[in-house]
Amino acid sequence: MGSSTDRTVSPAFAAALQAVAPLDGFVSFEQFMDLALYDPTCGYYTTDRPRVGQDRATDFYTASSLGPIFGELVTAVVRTQLGSRNPADYTFIELGAEDGRSVLDDVAHPFRALKRVGIHDALTLSGPCVVFSNELFDAQPCARFIRADDGWLERGVMLDDGQVKEVSRPAAATIALPAAAATGYQLDWPFRAAALAKEIADHPWHGLFVAFDYGKSARELTQECPHGTVRAYHRHRQVTDVLASPGAQDLTCHICWDDLSAALHNAGFKVDPVLSQEAFFVKNAARALAEIMQSEAHGLSARKSGLMQLLHPSALGQKFQALTAWRDVC
Repeated sequence: MGSSTDRTVSPAFAAALQAVAPLDGFVSFEQFMDLALYDPTCGYYTTDRPRVGQDRATDFYTASSLGPIFGELVTAVVRTQLGSRNPADYTFIELGAEDGRSVLDDVAHPFRALKRVGIHDALTLSGPCVVFSNELFDAQPCARFIRADDGWLERGVMLDDGQVKEVSRPAAATIALPAAAATGYQLDWPFRAAALAKEIADHPWHGLFVAFDYGKSARELTQECPHGTVRAYHRHRQVTDVLASPGAQDLTCHICWDDLSAALHNAGFKVDPVLSQEAFFVKNAARALAEIMQSEAHGLSARKSGLMQLLHPSALGQKFQALTAWRDVC
């Protein structure tokens, strides 16, 4: 992988960057991240490569990588959220499914049908649905800003002799940024994640929205993250330079739960408070957890190990959060 002093890009990425660059050459970080992740010819998520899993050839793992246990708990959560409603009346739609796999693979489920919507697929939602995602929103491109003495600067890149270099310019006055911030404060704002939530909510469907992801409140992003939240990952390690090797490493950004909640609320959803993944499962899947613990009481099976990773505060239990929202018939 590239280092902070070697940001040479592939010919394909250089061509993609030049295609979107205006005359002054400034490409916003949001555009850069979009190309690095989703460009049809050289994007991280659009080219054929191992990405998700626990083996050494992959770059990161998700809750779905832990086997059917995650799907079992998700099913239990949905049953709880639906209450007296019949799950067989609802289509379970998974957004952002990786490699065509579903969180409910190898899980007995009660839903009318399963539908997987990959990153390349058109989004069409209608009727009674359970719309589920896991680490979808943190993979949306974000904008980057840094506070200077006289105001906010937008961060971006330029192509220089086959390498990307970081540049900045005054942030547009139309962008709502905190009035007060310390000089040097770096703010990464996930506008695209909120836009995706709005797009999902604008379709004529009703039912349950369930999202697992990692994020923070607006206050935390603007006051408690002075170095921003954009991260790069390769071979299960965090890479220091987020501009290195675009298209060959994963880029991610903490989402703003307040923005997602507002997008859903404005579309007529009743939005529940965001909970840590641990607290969320304890609240919404208590019976399933008890049954699993009883059946796996002896020894340390793969299923029990997966459950521990999902719940333990030092693993995924506190790193991730969950949000649910409900909308009646449109």
